[in-house]
Amino acid sequence: MGGNNYFHFKQFTIIQERSAMKVGIDGVLLGAWAGVSNTGTILDVGTGTGLIALMLAQRSDAQVTAVEIEKSAYEEACFNVSGSPWANRVQVEHNSFQEFALCTGEKFDLIVSNPPFFENSFRAPERKRSEARHNDLLPFDELITGCLKILSESGRLAIILPKEQGDKFIELAQHHGLYTSRLTRVRPLLKKPHHRYLVEFERCKTTTVYNELSIGLESHFDYTKEYIELTKEFYMKF
Repeated sequence: MGGNNYFHFKQFTIIQERSAMKVGIDGVLLGAWAGVSNTGTILDVGTGTGLIALMLAQRSDAQVTAVEIEKSAYEEACFNVSGSPWANRVQVEHNSFQEFALCTGEKFDLIVSNPPFFENSFRAPERKRSEARHNDLLPFDELITGCLKILSESGRLAIILPKEQGDKFIELAQHHGLYTSRLTRVRPLLKKPHHRYLVEFERCKTTTVYNELSIGLESHFDYTKEYIELTKEFYMKF
């Protein structure tokens, strides 16, 4: 997915010539899965091409803010937003999340992030892609504490992470006072182990709702009914 310099969805197009991270299943999953009920304001942290911000604009009537630190990705996100049906509701900020959280006076009902997650591991040779994949610029604890500062009292944080990093993030979030309210374990195929977590957090302790999602049945192009149902408002192929 996302090998071309553009990706057509049913209601918008993503140009991805310059952004280090292209359209991928993780972003689509989070954009389709995050709960948008009772949201007047939404923040997308590390928006990249603007994909998730535009998916959430399509699914809601909220005002959406998207933050991106890398200049080329920021400019591409601005272009994608300007060509979308929701240009009047989506604003892209060129800033680090840490600086944005420190300076903004706004509170958000939903914060979403497909965050960088590699720690002390092999670096991609291309600098921008390496920065997009490694969390040196946005460590988990700084993402969590920043979110706590700007989440509304009943606000939610929704993320997607690989299983191992997801376990670490859940433990760290709980330590800071954000508690898991919803967790979907994702597997690529029915007979494969879980490889991703979709997690939603709230300030108050609540009973966590657990479920599972398989993307494919026996092959990567043989999609499950659940995955089709989740993403059918976006993908042209469904």
